[in-house]
Amino acid sequence: MNQIKQPNKDAYSQILEAIDIGVYRPGDRLVESELAERFGMSRTPIREALQRLETQSLLERDGRSLIVASLDHNQMAELYVVRRALEGLAARQAARHATEEEVRVLREMVQDDDKLVGDPVALSRANRRFHKQIHLASHNRYLVQQLDLVHRTMALMATTSLAAKGRGEIAQNEHAGIVAAIEARDETAAEQALNDHISIAFMTRLKQDADERETRG
Repeated sequence: MNQIKQPNKDAYSQILEAIDIGVYRPGDRLVESELAERFGMSRTPIREALQRLETQSLLERDGRSLIVASLDHNQMAELYVVRRALEGLAARQAARHATEEEVRVLREMVQDDDKLVGDPVALSRANRRFHKQIHLASHNRYLVQQLDLVHRTMALMATTSLAAKGRGEIAQNEHAGIVAAIEARDETAAEQALNDHISIAFMTRLKQDADERETRG
């Protein structure tokens, strides 16, 4: 097993990131000794991180072992309802409170991320950065905290909706529209644009799941 040393990140952050980028996927078993070796640290911080992740329902018990949790259809639907509401509110608040510099960063992110269309993994990472930037631009710490929890739970989905054919380019166009509304200080339009963006992502994911069920037969 290759050792991954990231001295600026604690065990919790490193395990969470590994789940987020697909190193560990729903159903995968997490073993203290293997994680300690991978991240180059003792088992005590690993054990504490696993307990924290279990408390947050990102891990679940399978006998005496801990595995990465998975979301069923109802849980996914519930998560998207909450995400849509919170993301829309963040966009509304960003339209009201974002500084000129923050708006410029959002615009540049969209331009840079256009180059990643066709690479769903890289675009997914860029997508998370873009949404996080909107959360921060809302200048509401409690909203940011709740959205962090939602996005941590999103990591439990085995695939990204950006992997669907044509979705990357469409999503980027939607991002551009969200930024345009924020830049225009149009709170209602910004909220609606982000709400629509999340709704379309949810529909895309539902279609992906339907295709997977059909493939499994």
